[in-house]
Formats: sequence, structure tokens, C-alpha cells
Amino acid sequence: MADGFASPAERAAFIAALPKAELHLHIEGSLEPELMFALARRNGVAIPFASVEEVRAAYAFSNLQDFLDIYYQGMGVLQTEQDFHDLTAAYLDRARADNVRHAEIFFDPQGHTARGVAFGTVIAGITRALDDARERHGITSKLILCFLRHLSEEEAEATLDEALPWLDRIAGVGLDSSEVGHPPSKFARVFARARSLGLKLVAHAGEEGPPEYVREALDVLKVDRIDHGNRSLEDPALVARLASEGVCLTVCPLSNVRLCVVGAIADHPLRAMLDAGLHATVNSDDPSYFGGYVNANYQAVADALDLSRAELVELACNGFTGSFLDAEEQAPHLAAIDALA
Repeated sequence: MADGFASPAERAAFIAALPKAELHLHIEGSLEPELMFALARRNGVAIPFASVEEVRAAYAFSNLQDFLDIYYQGMGVLQTEQDFHDLTAAYLDRARADNVRHAEIFFDPQGHTARGVAFGTVIAGITRALDDARERHGITSKLILCFLRHLSEEEAEATLDEALPWLDRIAGVGLDSSEVGHPPSKFARVFARARSLGLKLVAHAGEEGPPEYVREALDVLKVDRIDHGNRSLEDPALVARLASEGVCLTVCPLSNVRLCVVGAIADHPLRAMLDAGLHATVNSDDPSYFGGYVNANYQAVADALDLSRAELVELACNGFTGSFLDAEEQAPHLAAIDALA
């Protein structure tokens, strides 16, 4: 095995012990079928599944849109502040089990306000759980409001207006949902406005969309990091730029397989990213839909790509240095990784 691991079990134990930051996690995508059923009962919401097993059987996707269709359907059970608290608390409990020390969490307010759930209801429940997790587990967090790119920029502007009273709890804005046909440049004005408000900027780009979408995210939106970015590897000049500028890529291996972005974990470009000097990180994306939380993602690529101890340490360090923690906040986490290495 790579770099001195005596067995797969030893590598698995090393992965479990690594302190981690998760930078690409959609909180709505952590809705496990069991909680979906519990919230449906609590709120009297009808769902088109008869059992947990039937829900899991529906998680067979051929592309991003297949997933989004069921993702938005699942959101319908989230109605009250307590629902959003319970959803977020469940993720954070699971993250703690994977030794996640810091999480930067996406939420999709437009998926809720369109159903008549108030913006304040959503964010109050989420932030209460974030505060609880800091007290109980010591997990720090930042919240990133994502605009749905299949909707208009005007609708994104209205969502940013709704967020203004909560800017002390929102670290940044992002861009997610259906990528193809919705380039980053569609949202140039609202991102410029968010930047003027002091918010950090991220965007999904280069998952199913072309490398040009990554360029637009960098040049037009002026993002601080790229979510996914796989297709950047098709453009050597772009790869060189990402490496030289140290742009963080929030990579989601199991998601890429489940959405058919790559054929198998053995084909995943993560090692190619590291070899090219890219600031790649490992994340779970929508773990209840894609078959694994952050440790499962580390384990999958470590096994399939035979990642070394040094490569695993690099990925864990990248999670913290690519985060929106300042250098002083990053330091103890990097020291803990160094001590383990």
C-alpha cells in the first residue's frame, strides 16, 4: 500500500483520525430518508414513497437534473424552524463522528420561500443548530446562501434583499442547481452586490458545465473558490492558472460518481488535480443522496487511487487553508494534522 500503510484498516484508521473541514455540503442534501418520513408525519406532508427503502431505491441518477428533481421534492417536508434545526443538527452530529472540526454549509432559501416558508424560519432553525453544535461539539461553521441558477438574477436579488437582516450570520453567497445553460455570468450583478456587502463568493462550476464556466466564475463573478471544478482539467491553461493562483476546488468524489460526472471512483481526477498542484479538497456534497459523508469520500478515493499518507494530509490541510477561517483560526487545526502525520 502507498506510503507505509500496512493494511487498508490502518489507512481507514488514519482517515478517521484526521481533523477535517468540509467546504461543500448542501444542508438540504443531508436529509436522510428516516428524517424525511419523520418530518412528513410531523407536518402532515404527503410524500410519494411508501418506505425508507423505496426512497433509497429512487436514488439512482443518470445526471444532475435527475437528482435535482428528487432533491426539491424532498425539501417539501421542511416546514418549521424546528425542522431546519433538526436537519442541521443531524448533519452536525454525523460530521462530528467523521472528525469534522469546521463546516461551511450551503443552504437554498429559494427552494423554501417559493413554498411559502419564510426566509427567517429557515435561517433561524439552521443557525440555532450551528450554535448548539459549537457549544456541544466544538464544531465551528460558516453559512453560505446559494442562489438557484435555473431561476433569474432578479429572483436572486430579491433573495439577497431578504438576507440583509441576517448578514451577521451569513459568510458568503454561492451558486448551485442546474449548471448547463446557466453560466455564471448570468449572475454578475448580484454577485458584485454581494461582494460590496463584504460577503465571500463561491460558485459551482465545471461539474457538468464546460471549463469556460470556471473562467467566468473567476473573471466575471470574481469568486474566492470553485465548487467542483472537475472539467477544468480539460483546459491546461486553466489548470495552470488555478494552480498559480491557489484557487480552492471543493471536490465531491461520491457525488461525481452518482451523478455520472465520472464513471467510477477509480477514474476520478483527484490525484491528477493534486499532481497538477491544484488546491483540491474532499467533501460530501449531498451525502444522504450520494451514499456517504466526508469520511466515506476520503475512504473511497484513498482506496481507489491508493492515496499516500502525504496526499491524505495534503487534502485535509487544504480543507482548512481553503476555508473562510482566518490564519489564526486555521492554525490549531493544521497543527493537529501535523501532529498526526
